[in-house]
Amino acid sequence: MVAAVDAVAEKVVAQLREECATPATRLDGVATAMEEEMRAGLHQEAGSKIKMIISYVDNLPNGSEEGLFYALDLGGTNFRVLRVQLAGKDKRVVKRESREVSIPPHLMSGSSAELFGFIASALAKFVADEGDNKVLDGKQRELGFTFSFPVRQSSIASGTLIKWTKAFAIDDAVGKDVVAELQTAMEKQGIDMRVSALINDTVGTLATGSYNDEDVVIGVILGTGSNAAYLEKADAIPKLEGELPKSGNMVINTEWGNFSSSCLPITEYDQALDKESLNPREQIFEKLISGMYLGDIVRRVLLKIASRSLIFGHIKRTNLKTRFILRTPDISAMHHDETPDLRIVAEKLAETLKIKDTSLETRKMVVDICDIVTSRSARLAAAGIVGIIRKIGRGTPGDKRRTVIAIDGGLFEHYTKFRQCLESTLVELLGEEASELVAVKLTKDGSGVGAALIAAAHSQYLN
Repeated sequence: MVAAVDAVAEKVVAQLREECATPATRLDGVATAMEEEMRAGLHQEAGSKIKMIISYVDNLPNGSEEGLFYALDLGGTNFRVLRVQLAGKDKRVVKRESREVSIPPHLMSGSSAELFGFIASALAKFVADEGDNKVLDGKQRELGFTFSFPVRQSSIASGTLIKWTKAFAIDDAVGKDVVAELQTAMEKQGIDMRVSALINDTVGTLATGSYNDEDVVIGVILGTGSNAAYLEKADAIPKLEGELPKSGNMVINTEWGNFSSSCLPITEYDQALDKESLNPREQIFEKLISGMYLGDIVRRVLLKIASRSLIFGHIKRTNLKTRFILRTPDISAMHHDETPDLRIVAEKLAETLKIKDTSLETRKMVVDICDIVTSRSARLAAAGIVGIIRKIGRGTPGDKRRTVIAIDGGLFEHYTKFRQCLESTLVELLGEEASELVAVKLTKDGSGVGAALIAAAHSQYLN
């Protein structure tokens, strides 16, 4: 049996607790800083750490949409095509079909024409399965395109690729309009289809939420990564050029992952993680709150303890030096362990980190570390949401409007203690009275169904 928790380990945990502390006053500062960055980003391009991208989505779906719409969701090594039938006033999706297709590795570094040609051929096969559909009634098919890579949009249905991320490296596509590339590829396949909207998954989450509940005004992704989109008044966007949309509204994709501020509680572990990341000094907020990083922050704390204490045995016999070996589902499982002897914690430590024979005190300490890191994450995410709520003049005593936040992502969906902490922090920051009219709702598949809904809300056949 390895030693129980010693003074050295206790000191490391105490210091972590102090440095990760998020009292309401600090969170209030984070919300204020978020709101200031939002205003600066709306004022001018490159005016802020967060981009505040104009999505050109000026109408959110409201349940009156009807007809058959397609969606294409491209964001990684697979893409999905969807067909969604909407029943208008019944406010429901009558039917949805989808197909997932893997992209052959050679196409991820080939030419733009090859990639979009492959996508269009898969789409053509999917369209061919439509059957005898009376819903279209001679109308041109319409498609919403979720493209989860950085683009510069100039309208609802055009956007030039700024750069590829993930495993893609197709040089001749950079600087080109991805909608035009897709449209050309579809025409070559003989598909009569118009791309009605180019969106990202956060905007899609907002749209899906709005379709199911008209009071949804913010969409948030809390999964592997994190981002937020919200409905802004068009006249509050100084950088928006040209005529204001008839609706008077505009969805803004904040790209809040890149937010950073002196208010944020940043530890030595966060600094080391950032320094060793693929994008140092970028996406600081995302690195503090999203699912990709929480497990590795916990691992780094355990590694520091192991380098100064023997409670985990000899460091060389463990996997503690392997980056990202501890994932957020692992820390969630340990954090939620309710067995009397913390058996799940023992199993996770043994299986994943090769740390065996831990004492019950040591396992309790590990749960404690998971709690400190996750609580900070959830509380900061809540502060970011409050910053957006304040920016749109909601959530104040006396404001009688209901404000709903649609949230998607595995961190929010599956990590119960994260979700509970986020919800209780919103109440703490907004106050009892105002928070009664603020709700969060799990909203799934914004990148798929959401894209089809936005295509419907921006259909060429609407009056």
